[in-house]
Amino acid sequence: MTVDSSPETQPAPPRQSSLATAAARNLATTTKSAPQMQEITSRWLLRMLPWVETKGGTYRVNRRLTYAVGDGVIEFVQDGASVRVIPRELGELAMLRGFDDEDALRELASRCVQRDFRPGEVIVERGAPAQHIHLIAHGRVGHTSVGKYGDTVDLAVLGDGDRFGEHALLDGQGTWDYTATAETAGTLLTLSRADFDAVLAASPALQDHITRFSSLPQQRQNRHGEAEIAMSAGHTGEPELPGTFVDYELRPREYELSIAQTVLRVHTRVADLYNEPMNQTEEQLRLTIEALRERQEHELVNNREFGLLHNAAFKQRIQTHSGPPTPDDLDELLCRRRGTRLFLAHPRTIAAIGREFNARGLYPDHVDVGGQSVPAWRGVPILPCNKIPISRENTSSIIAMRTGEENQGVIGLRQTGLPEEYEPGLSVRFMGIDEKSIISYLVTAYYSAAVLVPDALGVLENVQIARRRD
Repeated sequence: MTVDSSPETQPAPPRQSSLATAAARNLATTTKSAPQMQEITSRWLLRMLPWVETKGGTYRVNRRLTYAVGDGVIEFVQDGASVRVIPRELGELAMLRGFDDEDALRELASRCVQRDFRPGEVIVERGAPAQHIHLIAHGRVGHTSVGKYGDTVDLAVLGDGDRFGEHALLDGQGTWDYTATAETAGTLLTLSRADFDAVLAASPALQDHITRFSSLPQQRQNRHGEAEIAMSAGHTGEPELPGTFVDYELRPREYELSIAQTVLRVHTRVADLYNEPMNQTEEQLRLTIEALRERQEHELVNNREFGLLHNAAFKQRIQTHSGPPTPDDLDELLCRRRGTRLFLAHPRTIAAIGREFNARGLYPDHVDVGGQSVPAWRGVPILPCNKIPISRENTSSIIAMRTGEENQGVIGLRQTGLPEEYEPGLSVRFMGIDEKSIISYLVTAYYSAAVLVPDALGVLENVQIARRRD
């Protein structure tokens, strides 16, 4: 039997008896969230820093007079496999601080001999004559000695830009008090006492400078290098008491408020017609301020002028003993200062800390910070900060700090009472409407950070965060 399938014989589709959902959605007000953004983090640094009112836009840190004789990091120039020290960087050596004779510095730099070392190689032996200064261009070198009971003890771990053996250039009878052993492959430059003496004999300016440097220890100092306050204690009778005064730095450091700015633009059509159920201008402003605060925290960590990583004193920067962040490393970071308030580390670094603790059967305590439970070591919270950079070699840093003016710690700087202030230290100023109907707002944040005394801030550097293969 043949069935006629012509269009005339097809059944008609059922008639629609109610409103279709596709059409109904066009008229419905959906349940929706406010605009979201992934860039927002916990910003623990901004939350934990005590903020100090900074009128005039500048904060001056007055300190006792300190005799700084050069303790900075030395930088090098690499040309393929060849490495050489920048002549002016030799001014970071204690004996050459403030010496600016370019010819003499260039001659000293040219006499530095490159030496590549392998892991486990002994660079200097304890008790041997000290005849060279060693400048570490790259790699890690550990110092060990013999303890009171004949066992081997670790003294220090040095990294890129460090040096050892500075006393060898001026002390002809000096010997090594420790054994220096390479922990990784690397490169260092050595300068012998014989070469130094040759340049010294040919440079009257260098001779005068070394003579002045040799007289510095005659100035009485405390163990922090500050001018000593003379006093008498434990005496009897009526001895003549010493007179004294507290000397101050003549040129104290001043921190000027930094700035982060952007211009927020909103079309009048959007501001006028699309404000239900959420105010479009307010939402645009909220997200802009979130991004600005994220940039503010990044600058507080990484800015070369006032950022924490760049303003930690060189004596407060230490190296890990084996690479990963162990409890021993955190203890050494803690012991460098009193009243450590917090650790800051990248989230991946915190994960590496957890792995090392687990490998030793340790389980860190948790403490309450602002209503949140966070991991802690020795009662000091370990807080995440993704603004701390991670290098290509999968290494990062851990920051430890004491905070507050009353504790001579690290403080945040800002100024409140700004014109059209929206939040403390942040203003939103109306800039007008242009001929394209665009409304503009200038969003500005003013901020900085200050380290009141050097030991308020410490950094554990070159922390290996990659997972090790068993």
